[in-house]
Amino acid sequence: MKKYLLVIVLLILVFSCDKKNKPPKPNNLISKEQMEDILYDLYVINAAKGVNRKLLEDNGVVPESYILNKHLIDSVQFAESNAYYAFDPDLYKEMVEKVKVRLENKKTSIEALEEKESKKAQKRRDSITKLNEKRRDSIKKALKAQVSN
Repeated sequence: MKKYLLVIVLLILVFSCDKKNKPPKPNNLISKEQMEDILYDLYVINAAKGVNRKLLEDNGVVPESYILNKHLIDSVQFAESNAYYAFDPDLYKEMVEKVKVRLENKKTSIEALEEKESKKAQKRRDSITKLNEKRRDSIKKALKAQVSN
């Protein structure tokens, strides 16, 4: 009996998940490439909010409005386009994967830049340390010369 009930439930789920409820293609559909750019910016700004929301608020940045203004779209256009693309999970996954690659590339380039800047700073600290050592050594020599005179 339980097996039949399970089969019936599975059949209902399979037949209820057809493409009849697909949202209509919006008249002002955001292109796939622009949607990827918007998603990229959304991920970046959400990460920024997670790190320091207060800094964004102090500078008067409203993350969602900023992104909509940057891409010259309104919230309805974004919501309709997002719903349209999200209905096709394979397409949406492909878009998100492209965004993920962009984020990883950006992270790698930022880490490389940070490492380069860190090496520059370390070089400066090392040169200052060497100058201080030379100065201390010259002071010691001068003091020894005074003591021996």
